[in-house]
Amino acid sequence: MSEQTIALVTGANKGIGYEIAAGLGALGTTVGIGARDPRRGEEAAAKLRADGVDAFFVPLDVTDDESVASAAALVEERFGRLDVLVNNAGIAGEWPTAPSAATPAVLGKVLDTNVIGVVRVTNAMVPLLRRSARPRIVNQSSHLSSLTLQTSPEVDFGDVDGVYMPSKTFLNAVTVQYAKELTGIKINACCPGYVATDFNGFQGHETPADGAKIAVRLATLDDDGPTGGLFDNAGTVPW
Repeated sequence: MSEQTIALVTGANKGIGYEIAAGLGALGTTVGIGARDPRRGEEAAAKLRADGVDAFFVPLDVTDDESVASAAALVEERFGRLDVLVNNAGIAGEWPTAPSAATPAVLGKVLDTNVIGVVRVTNAMVPLLRRSARPRIVNQSSHLSSLTLQTSPEVDFGDVDGVYMPSKTFLNAVTVQYAKELTGIKINACCPGYVATDFNGFQGHETPADGAKIAVRLATLDDDGPTGGLFDNAGTVPW
């Protein structure tokens, strides 16, 4: 009998993160619900358990070193390893913000969650992932991150933005470098699509469940699956 798969999803108390946890849980995975707010995190985990998912709350603020260290310690104490890490937590900041209007404070806040937070959590969890027989990391990116699409005359991403979009481009670059270093761990970035969440004022045309599909697929890749790539539900997205 194979070991139970253990996953941790950051920012999982609502939206796409919640649906990623639900999707993994539907496959029989034990899922840690990473969230900053204890009440919302506990409520999300309880709701998932009511739906038959083996879910547990993990207090986790990706911008806080102590919180991240405590989360890693909790997973280690309870399971001794981690099989799947989904770095889903992210913020838009004051989106869109033109580059000429971006202040160091605004840029720093977005980067601290969208990039530094991913590095902070990933580095804390790598020792646990190394104990897994099939470790997977998924970083939540965006089509807006693609320099190829940003510079294509056929693609219109709307207003110019010098904070959120570059933060996800930075995340893509970090993902590639992790994939080169962590050769025993499959690590990819994903684009959920234009999903209706509070992130965009519920303007998207896809559901959170739709947006979660690609992350779930990358989190459960076969051993011959890709690493170091950017993907959406249709396939490979150009960097």
